[in-house]
Amino acid sequence: MTRPNPNRRAVLAALLAAGALAGCGFHLRGSSDFAFKRLYVGIPKNSLMGAELTRAIQGGSDTIVVTDPKQADALLDVLEDTRTRTVLSITTAGVVREYRLTQRFTFRLRDAAGREMIAPSQMVLFRDLTYNEANALAKGYEEEQLYRDMQRDIVQQLMRRLAAAKPA
Repeated sequence: MTRPNPNRRAVLAALLAAGALAGCGFHLRGSSDFAFKRLYVGIPKNSLMGAELTRAIQGGSDTIVVTDPKQADALLDVLEDTRTRTVLSITTAGVVREYRLTQRFTFRLRDAAGREMIAPSQMVLFRDLTYNEANALAKGYEEEQLYRDMQRDIVQQLMRRLAAAKPA
């Protein structure tokens, strides 16, 4: 009795998985094609959001981020980037049980002449966080991770919106 070759089985499984993914419309995120080649981002590069956004633009497209607005084909104005934490529920003893974390990001995109390519738009993301005083340090770390997750979501949404922008 002969046993099937395990390598052949792995290759067949990979081919079937690739075929199934291709059939459902799945494809990897590729390079974005923006209507501009030089972009000025109105958020400090040394901030977490600025660094992640710059990295996503330069790594996911042929557009470069410039530091002087006069050199830019388009200007991304960040009108608001705020984080808030509100109490969602409390126990009968008045101790916080759950928080709602919110990140609000408002922006607009203008061309070099000042015409709007994307009107002021707002993205608002929420995450709920259970809280326990006994695990305050771990919950603080979890809160920061949730904010980073929301920030990554905002950057990805912003990349899609920038790719959809047409010249004014």
